[in-house]
Amino acid sequence: MTYEIQSQTDLTGSYATADLTTLRQQLLDLFCHVAYKEGDFVLSSGQRSSYYINGKPVTLHPQGALATGRILLSLLPMNTQAVAGLTLGADPIVTAVSVVSAYENRPLPALIIRKEAKGHGTQAYIEGPILSAGAKVVVLEDVVTTGQSAMKAVERLRDAGYSVDEVISLVDRQQGGAEFYQSVGLKFQAVFSIPEIQERSRQLR
Repeated sequence: MTYEIQSQTDLTGSYATADLTTLRQQLLDLFCHVAYKEGDFVLSSGQRSSYYINGKPVTLHPQGALATGRILLSLLPMNTQAVAGLTLGADPIVTAVSVVSAYENRPLPALIIRKEAKGHGTQAYIEGPILSAGAKVVVLEDVVTTGQSAMKAVERLRDAGYSVDEVISLVDRQQGGAEFYQSVGLKFQAVFSIPEIQERSRQLR
């Protein structure tokens, strides 16, 4: 489905005012409509998969971004001082959370972690406001598979002197990421699991 058709038909309800339970269901349906595909795919790891999920059509969708920001903000510990994530998948996520946080009178800056150092100027790995040493930052991700991508962000943030002990993802593919985070002492939670998305996708067919 194209975004134009989708937005006029199935995406009903207010993403700005819905309660979080309703909002979560709306976001789940959006994942099923625009992010989840079944077929024969080769993943970035080189493994083959019978399905593929791409979070960016959801997090770059207007209602999807709003729902993402509201739901993830509600999951953040109250002592969180910023959100961060590895480019490119986390860019719209941390931005959405930061914007929603301002409306919720809980302003949180967003940090974007480069995969390679900037090739000019300050040659920084981290884009965004400079925080005080030891600031508590939560790393956000769209889809977690093995957990290695978000871990790169964790390491860069810690190298910069920030405190990071939690990763939150929109989707857990349940392929070792949660176990990896536990092994390195990181808290982890995901909004959706792949089995939940697959089950809802079957219901919507």
